[in-house]
Amino acid sequence: QVQLVESGGGLVQAGGSLRLSCAASGRTFSVYPMGWFRQAPGTEREFVAGSRRSGGMTYYADSVKGRFTISRDDAKNTVYLEMNSLKPDDTAVYYCAAASRIISTAAILSRAVYDYWGQGTQVTVSS
Repeated sequence: QVQLVESGGGLVQAGGSLRLSCAASGRTFSVYPMGWFRQAPGTEREFVAGSRRSGGMTYYADSVKGRFTISRDDAKNTVYLEMNSLKPDDTAVYYCAAASRIISTAAILSRAVYDYWGQGTQVTVSS
């Protein structure tokens, strides 16, 4: 049974940093896409960052480009999201996601292609 477990969320002041972790179990994802999404109250879940495979290209939403960095550690079967220069607009529940097949670059932004999701971790940025 595949499980994704996020950690690292919390409360931080604007301009601060947080590092989210997502540990996968049940299978390895080194050659498959993994990503981060977020959902603020009253909004749809949106793409934040993703990579098609470990060591491959990374992709970011325009709103986080230059501030957030996604990385993967195959040995730990873990994906990370380093978040710097946080803004109140970054407040949301952050979800880790993984796919079980190779997908196109365009598809990596789509929630529909991901087969596995974590339970989410709350990130709150105060002004």
